[in-house]
Amino acid sequence: MDTEAHDFQSDDVVAGHVALDFVNTVTARDTSPIDWLDGYPRLIEWAAIAGLVDARTGSNLRSQSEDSPREAAAALTRARKMREALHDSFVSLLTKRAVTRSALEEIESAWKRATARGRLASGDGCVRFETGLESSGLDLPLDLIVLAAVDLLGELDTERTRICRGHHCGWLFIDSSKGGRRVWCDMATCGNLAKSQRFARAEKRRRRKG
Repeated sequence: MDTEAHDFQSDDVVAGHVALDFVNTVTARDTSPIDWLDGYPRLIEWAAIAGLVDARTGSNLRSQSEDSPREAAAALTRARKMREALHDSFVSLLTKRAVTRSALEEIESAWKRATARGRLASGDGCVRFETGLESSGLDLPLDLIVLAAVDLLGELDTERTRICRGHHCGWLFIDSSKGGRRVWCDMATCGNLAKSQRFARAEKRRRRKG
């Protein structure tokens, strides 16, 4: 898989769930996959855009990664491995196939590490599981992602979760539209491109006939 620098923007977060948006940090999975996470700082950038970490936490993670570049590189490697296991698991569920044992084991290992570093806390009338920078360190983005991902895997709506039909895309997304007929990750990108391509093909046919 090739790696390419990419400045993340809000329109890169269109999947409807943070775990799917993380899987989508690889684009063009249907043709020649490109990994947009070209370094640990990029993972922090994505985590901030996705709403996983606030500005202060992101700044602290960046400082830690600069002080410990080897550990940051290892944390990125773990995140990438879990991302691919998540992709394979979601696609298996969407295509009615059994999730592979290797994918399950990768996710389970990450989930166990995350839960071991967190704790239950009480507040606002409820009990919730928390994990933070002190306990997770450079693995904080990974821990937050896998905790959310396991919840989604357990309740995935396979009728509403889809693989984008756009060429050179392959992103996953949840269709929350009223009609439930969305086939593009984003109408402004893949949807408009598909329309333009259809128009160009129709125009070409019209000229041949004329």
